[in-house]
Amino acid sequence: MSVRELVVLGTASQVPTRHRNHNGYLLRWDGEGILFDPGEGTQRQMLRAGVAAHDLNRICVTHFHGDHSLGLAGVIQRVNLDQVPHEITAHYPRSGRRFYDRLRHATAYRETVPLTEAPVDADGVLAATPSYTLEARRLSHPVESYGYRLIEPDGRRMLPDRLAAHGIKGPDVGRVQREGSLNGVPLEAVSEVRRGQRFAFVMDTRLCPGVHALAEGCDLLVIESTFLDEDESLAVEHGHLTAGQAARVARDAGVRHLVLTHFSQRYTDPEEFERQARAAGFEGELTVAHDLQRVPVPKRR
Repeated sequence: MSVRELVVLGTASQVPTRHRNHNGYLLRWDGEGILFDPGEGTQRQMLRAGVAAHDLNRICVTHFHGDHSLGLAGVIQRVNLDQVPHEITAHYPRSGRRFYDRLRHATAYRETVPLTEAPVDADGVLAATPSYTLEARRLSHPVESYGYRLIEPDGRRMLPDRLAAHGIKGPDVGRVQREGSLNGVPLEAVSEVRRGQRFAFVMDTRLCPGVHALAEGCDLLVIESTFLDEDESLAVEHGHLTAGQAARVARDAGVRHLVLTHFSQRYTDPEEFERQARAAGFEGELTVAHDLQRVPVPKRR
């Protein structure tokens, strides 16, 4: 049975708190697992969330500030300790290769699993599989940073009333799907486009074109909201978003489910992020993330 969900491993920015670990997010997409921004403590959070090293197929790092990458060393060593038998690909900004290399070889361990490296240095497609295409977009932060976007290919939904009108039933339904037409009836006459699902991951950034491009039409958008709106000047100075800014991006992009995360330790009331997001006009599903939470990708309409 296919599963598409976000497993939240950590939601703090800059420093962890008593209730929030550093960043870490696992996207389960059918039979694959994509780990985003493994901050310090991610390996333990994986254990608490029931996520194993064998669940990982890709690791995507947005940038090399510590709260987004210090856990990479432990995760890589755990992959080797458990001798994961399948390929794991690591995506990260090419300009940060020296940090990736230092984290990968931070201590002595027995290297049994060669990770595939696919650094990012421009907007565009990083990988294309039968289940999804993975893209990257440049963001605006004091160090080079990229957001990630996963897009499922469009499919087709068969329409029972049109099939019946053309007398197509039983095994012939499969035939028209495979062959594209049957007895002069094209597939398009008995089906409609089923839009593929879309997911985006947007971390440390100011408002910029990349943010909007990543969010466009997403079923599930995970986006930083480090600051509340009254501290917008701090957000701009340090290269971050406020709750209201993130919500307006989601509103304008037609996002179905918005997940706010990466909260500054200066705030103690998570509900204020929700209030400001609603005040900004976002009317879809909204989650103010907390550690070890699971958020399903919305079902297709």
